[in-house]
Amino acid sequence: MSLLCSRWFLVALATALHMPAGAQPGVAARIDATFAPWDTANSPGAVVSVLKDSRIIYQRGYGMAHLEHGVPMDVSTVFMVASVSKQFTAFAVAMLANEGHIELDEPVRRYVPELSKMLEGITVRQLIHHTGGLRDEFGLLSLAGYRMDDIITKNDILALLYRQHSLNFEPGTEYAYSNSGYTLLAEIVERATNVSFRAWTTEHIFAPLEMNDSHFRDDHGEVINNLAQSYTASGEAYRRQTINYSSVGASGLYTTAGDLARWARNFHTQQVGSAETHRTVRQRGILNSGDTLSYAFGQSFGFHRGKTYVGHSGSHRGFRAHLVRFPQETLAVAVLSNLEEFNPSEAALAVAELFIEPQDFTEFTGTYYSEALQSGVTIKAINGELYMKHSRHDRVQLTWTEPDHFSVDVWFFSELTFQRKDGRITRFLANSSRMRNVSFERR
Repeated sequence: MSLLCSRWFLVALATALHMPAGAQPGVAARIDATFAPWDTANSPGAVVSVLKDSRIIYQRGYGMAHLEHGVPMDVSTVFMVASVSKQFTAFAVAMLANEGHIELDEPVRRYVPELSKMLEGITVRQLIHHTGGLRDEFGLLSLAGYRMDDIITKNDILALLYRQHSLNFEPGTEYAYSNSGYTLLAEIVERATNVSFRAWTTEHIFAPLEMNDSHFRDDHGEVINNLAQSYTASGEAYRRQTINYSSVGASGLYTTAGDLARWARNFHTQQVGSAETHRTVRQRGILNSGDTLSYAFGQSFGFHRGKTYVGHSGSHRGFRAHLVRFPQETLAVAVLSNLEEFNPSEAALAVAELFIEPQDFTEFTGTYYSEALQSGVTIKAINGELYMKHSRHDRVQLTWTEPDHFSVDVWFFSELTFQRKDGRITRFLANSSRMRNVSFERR
C-alpha cells in the first residue's frame, strides 16, 4: 500500500470511529452519496456537519484537504468561509447595540468620521441590511488594479472607501449586496470596544461557544493548523488558489463545519447573546418604501420544501461554504469545500431534506377554472411536491416560496398566489412580469 493510500485509509478509519451517533444508517448512506463524487484520493472535497435538536448527529470529511501533500479531509479541517462571516459581524454589532455601545440608526460617520460627508445619510442598520448604497469593495479593488491574490488588508479597503464621494443610490431606497458595509461594521466594533475585531469576537463569541478552531484572520502570513488548500478545476487537473486577504467583517473567518454547527446551536440555546440580541438579529431589512427584505443580520430568510430556513453562503478563491438553519425543525447543516466548482448550498439543502418531513400540500389540490380564459388546470400533490397540469401543456412543478405563494418555471408565467375565504382555498392568481392577477376559481 502506498504512503498516500495508507494515510487516506487511516484518516477515513479515524473519521468513522469518531462518527457522532444519531443519524440512521440509511440516512448516513444518503448523506455520503451526496458527496461521493468528491470522495476520492485525487480530488478536493468537503466536510459536512448536521445539528439536530442541539446535538451534532453526523459529520464527516470527503476527498482531500491538500492534494500536494496527500492530506485527506476530516472533521478538524479548517476552511475560510468568506461571506458566512457576515452573520458573526452582524451578531457582534447587535450585542454591542443592546449593551448601548452602538446605535443602529445613527449615521455611520458618527463612528467613522473619515468617510466623505457625501455619505452622511447611511446608518449602521443600513450597512447590516445592504441598503446603504455603498459601492462594493471587491469591484473597487479590481478597478483600482488589485488582483485577488494580492495582499489586501482592512486598511487598504478603508482607504479606498474613504475616497468615495458618491453612492449607488439614496440610502434606504434599494437593496444591493455590499461587502464594504461589513468591513465598516467590523471597524465600528473596534472603535466602540477599543480592541481588535479578532480579539473581541474570540472573547465574546468563539470562546464561550467552544468554537476552538475559529477566528477572524487579520494577518495574511499567519500559520493556521489543519487549514485546507483551496483549488479550482483546470481540465482534468486542479490548480491551487492563493489567498492573501486579511481584512475582517465582510469575510475573513476561518473555522470548521463542527464549529459552525456549535454556532447554529446558539440560536436555540442562546448561550451567547441576550434574548434582545437574538430578537434583533431576526429583524429583516425594510426599505423606505415599506418593502421587507429577505435579508436580516448577515443571514437570509427563505422557504424550502415548505419550511422556513435561515442561511448564508460564502465563496472566495476556491473556498465554498454554506450554513443553513431550519428553526422549526431545530436543524442546521454546515457544508464547507475547498473546490471552486462545488455548490455547498445545493449540498446543504440536499442533506437537510433527509431530516425534514414533507409538506402536506393536499389543501391546494383540485380543479381550477378561469372564465376569462375559458380554460382550466388540475393541481395535484405527488410525493410531497405540488404539480399543475393543463391539458395542452406538460405538467409543471409549483415551488413553495412563502405561505400560499409558489413559483413556476415556465415561460408564460412565474408565480401563483392562492387566496382563501374562511381559511379555505378558493382560487389562485397567476402572475408574470407581463401578466398580472389572472384568476382561476376552484371548483
